[in-house]
Amino acid sequence: MRIVLVHPVGSNWVPGKKDVTATANRMAPLGLLSIAAYLEGEGHEVFVHDCLGPRAPQGNEASAGIILGMNPDLVGFSATTSGFLDGYDLATRIKAARPGIRIVFGGVHVSAMGGTLLDRFEHIDYLCMGEGEATLAELASGEEPARISGLVWRDQGVAVSNQPRPYIPDLDSLPFPSYEKLAGFPKGYNLPLFSYILSPGATMVTSRGCPYQCSFCDRSVFRREYRYNSAQYVYEHMRYLRKRFGVRHINIYDDLFTAHRRRITELCDLLISRPLGMQFNCAVRAGHCDDELLEMLKKAGFLQLSLGIETGDPGLMKTHKPGVHLEEVCDTVRRIQAKGLRAKGLFIMGLPGETRESILKTSDFVISLGLDDMNMSKFTPFYGAPLWASIDEEGTFDHDWRKMNCLNFVFVPKGMESREELDQLYNRHVKRFYTDPGWRRRFRGRIWEHRRSLIYFLRNLPTFLGAMRNFEPEKES
Repeated sequence: MRIVLVHPVGSNWVPGKKDVTATANRMAPLGLLSIAAYLEGEGHEVFVHDCLGPRAPQGNEASAGIILGMNPDLVGFSATTSGFLDGYDLATRIKAARPGIRIVFGGVHVSAMGGTLLDRFEHIDYLCMGEGEATLAELASGEEPARISGLVWRDQGVAVSNQPRPYIPDLDSLPFPSYEKLAGFPKGYNLPLFSYILSPGATMVTSRGCPYQCSFCDRSVFRREYRYNSAQYVYEHMRYLRKRFGVRHINIYDDLFTAHRRRITELCDLLISRPLGMQFNCAVRAGHCDDELLEMLKKAGFLQLSLGIETGDPGLMKTHKPGVHLEEVCDTVRRIQAKGLRAKGLFIMGLPGETRESILKTSDFVISLGLDDMNMSKFTPFYGAPLWASIDEEGTFDHDWRKMNCLNFVFVPKGMESREELDQLYNRHVKRFYTDPGWRRRFRGRIWEHRRSLIYFLRNLPTFLGAMRNFEPEKES
């Protein structure tokens, strides 16, 4: 069967502003690439169309033409909440041109909402719930829909949800993602500026699932079942990216990359004894990061470690990220930097219970940590998150899917006056961080290391300057 897997553009920025996200950080759609590799292993002819790719045309009409030009029997879409409607517009265009093409949607938004989507969106034939590799392979092989675990389909116009599909027990049984199907990979898929020294860069995921239960995190696809690739598999995956594509830096986007100590020890031993000439970034959990682990990561080539901190308010931390304490955060950041690694903090503004005072407290806490980098997301409620059931009781919520991308304040907590107040405080905080004398001193000391990022920044200067103006604090009246 001929299959096209599609990563739709979606709404990735702020309404009325130029979308600069792909210029700042263009990530390979790893989930689709994993499914593509699996389907090819089952004998299917597979194409990947990344609407956010460096060589992708502008607009859905052009993308629909490219997809139709591949003459597919089946088209699969992986969509976030903000990307779902854009994907559906593409599906509608494809169905209008060739009604016989089957359309399947998967991804976190689909897995969270389920069969109700078939009731509302007539041009979707199937939904793929959870992991997509085996479900899509059975659908492509001609198996009866009623017999395919993890599939949602229509029986005489009524949505039917089959039994859930068991998770793949051995992730090492999966082939490496089909990176070669991305036009312009790897140089067109740029990592976040100043987060790397060597280039080109790429991204990897080496585990699935997370046993923790943060209030804001949607676990609809992998849930709390934590599975991981072996150290040998991860090393060979890294070596493949190095030898096949010349990749020099890898951002590892696992939620819990260092959770299994023996795996990380084995991987670091491999990277130290058989170095690949690469550097790596990953995430660690505050309070679970001892000196021995940090020394191993440093010797193995790791550059930057990210911490999901979320807030500097103890009450909000207890509610939304139980088990993490501000004292542990401070200690972990100090330990990371003491070992010569960089520490990046990940935060969320606008959580339920947030107030002007808690935001100012978080801003002060961020500055006090002396971080090497910081990312502040705008809280977005997602359908599969634990707090979803009570979200409308906690404040006002704009349910516009296109804005639900963590770059717009779609939710205003009861403790805040307005969305405008949130935006003003957000912009002030971002500017405060990047104008802080301590941060600027650290950054100046690394300018030569980051010359590749600097060159890229200068080449795209008008775009970045336009984005920076979004963070100019508005003057109070």
